[in-house]
Amino acid sequence: MDTPKVKKITDEKVALQKAEHYCAYQERSQQEVRNKLYEWGLWTSAVENIISDLIAGNFLNEERFAKAYTKGKFNQKGWGRIKIKQGLKLKQVPEVLIKKALAGIDKSDYFNTLEKTIAKKSATLTENDPYKRRYKLQQYAMGRGFEAELIAEILKDLLDK
Repeated sequence: MDTPKVKKITDEKVALQKAEHYCAYQERSQQEVRNKLYEWGLWTSAVENIISDLIAGNFLNEERFAKAYTKGKFNQKGWGRIKIKQGLKLKQVPEVLIKKALAGIDKSDYFNTLEKTIAKKSATLTENDPYKRRYKLQQYAMGRGFEAELIAEILKDLLDK
């Protein structure tokens, strides 16, 4: 199995232009850009220079990235705070920015999303035993990154009807 060859870039100006295009296409974390620059074969000093140029040119902004990532994963994928936080940690976003981005999620929207997620899964379950059903719904919602207390609250309302 052949891996595709990545063309090495030696000129810092060319790399900067390419990195600007890479960042303009979609919000990126500093670590994503750093990894891409190393993939292109640049040295550490060049990578750090390019990253500081990208920040100065507002192509790279960790706070903006964290907010965009949070909004996207919540609205598009229906992820909970825990899973979003883990994703941001994997992208090496600072804890302060993670908290700020997660604070941007509206509480009622979050609650409604969790309710819809559980209701949708509940409709597909064939389990008749109420304890097993509750457990499966709880595990599913936790796998989506929602908090156990909120899940328990919604399951209590949903299953005790």
